[in-house]
Amino acid sequence: MSPLDRLPGGDAERAMLVGVVCILLAALFALTPLVASVPGGFYVVFEVGILFVVYGILVLGLDLQYGHTGLVNFGHVVFFAVGAYTVAMLSAQEPFAGIGLGYPWPLALVAGVLVATLLGAVVGATSLRLRDDFLAIATLATAEIFHTLFVNFRGVFGGNVGIIGVPQPVSNLAADSDTTLVATLLLFGGLTAVTFAAVTRLTEAPYGRVLRAIRADELVTRSVGKSTFTYKMQAFVYGAALAGFAGGLFALYNGAVAPGYFTIQVTVTIWIGMLLGGASNHRAVLAGLAIIMGLRLFSRFALGVAPVSADAFASIRLIVVGLILVAVIRYRPAGIWGDARELGVDS
Repeated sequence: MSPLDRLPGGDAERAMLVGVVCILLAALFALTPLVASVPGGFYVVFEVGILFVVYGILVLGLDLQYGHTGLVNFGHVVFFAVGAYTVAMLSAQEPFAGIGLGYPWPLALVAGVLVATLLGAVVGATSLRLRDDFLAIATLATAEIFHTLFVNFRGVFGGNVGIIGVPQPVSNLAADSDTTLVATLLLFGGLTAVTFAAVTRLTEAPYGRVLRAIRADELVTRSVGKSTFTYKMQAFVYGAALAGFAGGLFALYNGAVAPGYFTIQVTVTIWIGMLLGGASNHRAVLAGLAIIMGLRLFSRFALGVAPVSADAFASIRLIVVGLILVAVIRYRPAGIWGDARELGVDS
């Protein structure tokens, strides 16, 4: 028997192993004199990679809500923002604007997840009995309400400037900026892999089959004695908690939060990634998100040689993303790697 035969066989077990290894490697870079060197042209690759793994946690939470339970949440960014702002308000020291209480960042991160979870419970309790289209409008409205609060309550949230002075634990421990980038990508990538393992175990269990039964036919699921509202609440709250966790990580990496980081574009990006890859398939939604983020990365390089202005190029990029999405919906309505029978769509 070779050592490879001893590796875990399931997706969840492999992801957990990869996640733990990545976290240990991140600790090696952050806690020891070991340093990493990143070539100048690859800085943007690492930055987009870090954003991808943070959004990866977001899209896994959204896939739990929509892909497995059928909940149309167009306000997922609000839980991301609430987690980030909670971390910033509790841990920031002497911010230029807004509240900064200077508490330890681990306490702030836990609080960020709890506040996002509580908000998810409140939004879910008041919205999940609505029809799908009304649920989409309600969640979208919630996101816009919070965005307006962040902008207008300057004494609390810092207005358009936001809150600066948020601790950056990895940056403070690592030797230099290159090592910080590598350690952050490894750490956040490891946490995303652990999240993947957790949601995979959850959805492969009988619990996940109930969620998919609710998505397929809620009335039939209720007729066999399942409390569909309870299951929908749980899925919605789990997704909100994951978004809050991602928001907290983003704040601790970025060192600042501002309303401009939490616009509807975040929700659109992860929705397109999920639909492009194939809802109800955790690997597929991450792959779809990778395509969208890869396009964003490619466009940064292409902007330098394109014979158009930056504004025109941004419009062209949106058109290209829209055309890709239209083509996928036309020819692969279940997504590139999605299962049409699983989702109940015509292929």
